[in-house]
Order: sequence, then structure tokens, then C-alpha cells
Amino acid sequence: MNLFEKLYTFIIFFAVMIGIMIGQVGVIQMNAEHFIVPLLIAMLYITFLQIPIDEIKHSFKNTKFTYTSIVINFVWTPIFAWFLASLFLADHPALYIGFIMLMVTPCTDWYLIFTGIAKGNVSLSMAILPLNLILQVILLPIFLLIFVGTSGVIDFVFLFESILIVLFIPFVLALLTKMVLRNKQMYRDKLISNLSALPIIFLSLAIVAMFASQGQLLLDNLDLMWQITLPILLFFIVNFLVGQKVGRLIGFQTSDRVSLSLTTLARNSPIALAIAMTAFPEQPLIALTLVIGPLLELPILALISQVLLLISRRESR
Repeated sequence: MNLFEKLYTFIIFFAVMIGIMIGQVGVIQMNAEHFIVPLLIAMLYITFLQIPIDEIKHSFKNTKFTYTSIVINFVWTPIFAWFLASLFLADHPALYIGFIMLMVTPCTDWYLIFTGIAKGNVSLSMAILPLNLILQVILLPIFLLIFVGTSGVIDFVFLFESILIVLFIPFVLALLTKMVLRNKQMYRDKLISNLSALPIIFLSLAIVAMFASQGQLLLDNLDLMWQITLPILLFFIVNFLVGQKVGRLIGFQTSDRVSLSLTTLARNSPIALAIAMTAFPEQPLIALTLVIGPLLELPILALISQVLLLISRRESR
């Protein structure tokens, strides 16, 4: 875990604060939004470059783990997220949509760090990573159509156009880069290593730009932060218990059960946030939800990784 990864929560928080402060300058507030999409495309290009898409076949070697994680991530979790959103956020459509977007996009990076800390099966978690990415990109518009399609808030033509721009372009560029460097593994590994900190930097700059242009909205809606906190906490608590129970029932060994828990708990806030910023520019509260998410998620995952570590030690005695 490099320094940027350790300080991720604080970096995001300070990015929000800096954005609000510089947004008080009129010329910055008027022009900040023009930087958001280019920064997000740069962030996702480097993120996709780090994901071993060409190794997706390895995820099917352990079919029991693959199918179990897919069912929890893409069947149980969307239904549970819809239940929590309906229960706590029905009166706030923007928060409702942001919560759904966050919870139906499983993580494609951070959970590997916490899996290693908790002594889980990192190689097994890595094998499922590219499959999680592809499925969430395909299924996110479908989940939004199912759960919020009748709200009138979403223009689905614009949503698909935004996904095409903010995800498809960097995805294709990353694949082309990998093809060019296919026979130059040393250069490829060096490139990825040198660029590893840039996704956090680009995401932070995009958040600065977003709050520079829409920061007053956050100040006017600070009370809404508490409304999103409770369903997020309940999501992590319940899904932690579900992952552990399912893992035990299926008979996973301890390290595999750790991997299952973190694979089905961690969420992909950068991708969800990238889509929200581009697809819903007139609904900044959706993006606000996706900023609050990681501010809560990372400390929770750090705590859960320690709990899983204690469970692993107890079962190894």
C-alpha cells in the first residue's frame, strides 16, 4: 500500500474542501466543470491499464467462488441496496440514485489491499477482478432502469452516451496500450508501476473541479450527509454477515472466506462517481453521495479487515 493509498480518505476529504474554497472565486466556479470529464477519462485509463483483463479466464478455475461472489454482488446486493434506498432515501431521489450506483458497482482495486491485510486469498480475489469490472459496466444501466427508471430523473440516452465516453474510451485506450506492450512485459510493468499513484491524483482533481463548480450545494445540504450514513453502515454490516455465513455454508476455507467478504463488501466509487459526474451534471447531489461513500467505506474496510484477521487467527489455532 503506497502513501497515496494509505491517505486516500484524507485526500478525498481535502479535495472536497479545496474545491469549495476555490469555488468562491467567480472565474474558477464558472470554468471548473470543463476539467471534470478529461480528468476522469485519464483516471480510468490508468485504472483499466492496471487491471489484468486478459486474465479473466482464471476467474472460472474456482467456479464455486466465482459463482458465489457473482450472485452476492449482482443479485443479492442490488436487491438489498434497493431495499435500503427505498427505506431511508425515498424522499430524496438524487441520494437514492447515488446510493444505488455506489452499491451495485463492486470494487476493482481497493479490496485487494484489504484482502492482503486480512490474510485472504489475494490471487483468488485478483482473478475475479476483471469479471467484476465487465459485469458492472454492462449491468449498471440495467440496474438503474429497474430500480429508478420510473423516477423521471434519468435520461437513459444521455446515461448510455456518458458511459460510452467516460468508460469505453479509456477502456479501449488501455487495451490498445496493452496490445502495443504485449511483448514488452518489463516496460509494461514499469509503466504501470510508475503510474500507480495517478488515478487517485486525477480523481482528487476531478473532485476539486466538481466542488469548485457545485460546492455551495454541499454547504446547503450538510444535513443530508447524515441521511446517507445510516444505509451505508447497514449495507456493510449486513453484507459482512452474509458473506461470512454463505462462505461457511458452502465450506470455503478461511482465506477464501476472507476474500469473499471483501470482494462483496468493497464498492467501486471512482467508476460510479465518474458516471455520475458526466451523466447527471444537473444532479450534483448524486455525485455528493458517491463522495461521501468512500469517506465512510475505507475506514470501515480497514476495521473489517482487522476483524477478519482476528477470525482467521482464532480459526487457525
